[in-house]
Amino acid sequence: MNTYTICIFTENTIGLLNRITIIFTRRRINIESLTVSETERKGVARFTIVIKHESREAVEKLVRQIRRIIEVMAVFGYLNDEIVSNEIALFKIETPLGSKPLDIEYINKHFNAWVVYWQLDYVVIEKTGSEKEIFEFFQYIKPHGILEFVRSGRVAVGKTEKGLVEYLPEAEWEYYL
Repeated sequence: MNTYTICIFTENTIGLLNRITIIFTRRRINIESLTVSETERKGVARFTIVIKHESREAVEKLVRQIRRIIEVMAVFGYLNDEIVSNEIALFKIETPLGSKPLDIEYINKHFNAWVVYWQLDYVVIEKTGSEKEIFEFFQYIKPHGILEFVRSGRVAVGKTEKGLVEYLPEAEWEYYL
């Protein structure tokens, strides 16, 4: 089974997320992660959807169906080696008195993770990287007692030279300052 990242550029309109996810539901394709944010152009949203599927043809059909939605400006499907991607995770870790202390220097250097909030009985550590890197850190930190764990969806850009500008229709776009 292959992992695909589908990037969708749309007008930023109410209800569009529902219409896009219904396409996945009808085809019985589970969404592994979903991230939605505005792009560098005002009013243009970017959906980054990660799915696992065995058939490239089925994914291509899915992409073609998404392209038919009026508010969709562009859709791209990528395999993992065709993108640069990252995720972010936050770990709330117990630090009760008398417990084995966290080696923060080792965590910083070996896992490239950072303490972003510190209290007497817990810390919050931020780890960015691939899903594999995040779960390697999860296994390392697990014996210390994980109070909470949250992981974002994937954010990704294609490895092509072209950017968003080349794929959108010609228009007078307002940029963020």
